Amino acid sequence: MKIFRNTFQYNIDNIGHINVPLGSTLFFDIETTGFSAAHSKVYLIGCLYYDSEENLFRTIQWFMDKDNEEDKLISAFFDFSRDYTHIIHFNGDGFDIPYITSKCSYFKLFNGFSTLKSIDIYRAALVIKNVLKLQNLKQKTIEDFLNVHREDKYSGGELIKVYEDYLKNKDNEALAILVLHNLDDIKGLLNLLTIFNYTEIFKGSYNIKSILTEKNEAIIEAELFYSLPSRISASLNTFYMTAYGNTLKIKVNIYTDELKFFYPNYRDYYFLPEEDCSIHKSVAFYVDKNFRTQAKAANCYSKKTGIFLPQHQNIISPYFKREYNDKITYFEITEEFLRDADAIKEYSLHILQMLLK
Repeated sequence: MKIFRNTFQYNIDNIGHINVPLGSTLFFDIETTGFSAAHSKVYLIGCLYYDSEENLFRTIQWFMDKDNEEDKLISAFFDFSRDYTHIIHFNGDGFDIPYITSKCSYFKLFNGFSTLKSIDIYRAALVIKNVLKLQNLKQKTIEDFLNVHREDKYSGGELIKVYEDYLKNKDNEALAILVLHNLDDIKGLLNLLTIFNYTEIFKGSYNIKSILTEKNEAIIEAELFYSLPSRISASLNTFYMTAYGNTLKIKVNIYTDELKFFYPNYRDYYFLPEEDCSIHKSVAFYVDKNFRTQAKAANCYSKKTGIFLPQHQNIISPYFKREYNDKITYFEITEEFLRDADAIKEYSLHILQMLLK
């Protein structure tokens, strides 16, 4: 088994938002000869960690130089990981961790993942895939989106043949290719953490700066807590959002027409066909019985004309509808709403959640 160590500088201020202690966090990635742990081998495990005393990052890679050292490779990795509480990876929950766990069972080794809190960057990207609009969610694709450069040009699958050839010939050039690929993967994890800056938007990590109504749109502008290196945008019916740098903008089409407010307790109301509205029975004593009927849920309403904003859930009240069975409701744009930053924040979060679906 060969062990490779490297150090490099990286500005920790550029690291994406992760709410974990950096000094107790391990980044890792594995290289295997196939997808099935039962029919392939792990030949390289790479880790990256932060040295707070030296203010730099270090990497360590365990490479299986001989065909029968899998158990030593895995044991060395878990011995090293004992000092850490969190482990960050890309799709490790889907592949790397189950793969090594299966190997631990086979070799009857201690499984150190039970003591580590797992953080999967791929899972974070998956949550916001609709706004990323990428061809796929492979690590290199996301790196390209985030403008991350890497030297390695190979895929993990392409390197299986390179590793098989290395075991036969012990060629140093092949070894360098294998080690570089894994090194770029684990170093790339630092850059990929910026994905969490994007996910934080949809958790409300921003402050409302303003809301303007002009023409047929309401425009909400907010300042993001965490900067975005690449622009994202999304739209759904009357909603549109864009975010870049520290700025988030949300545009909503304004509805200007007559809407209906439906009373919930329709049994207490009469419907007046001539006026096309309902009134409470307590004030309907003066209405001729020939001009009133018992209200039903679908016609127990009063009408209002104004300017409104749509919502797919009843976030802001009172809310109005065009017809009783409509799923989308509307609330009136009032001066009170325009001055209420908390209400605007709640409404904007509702829009962002709809855009994720």
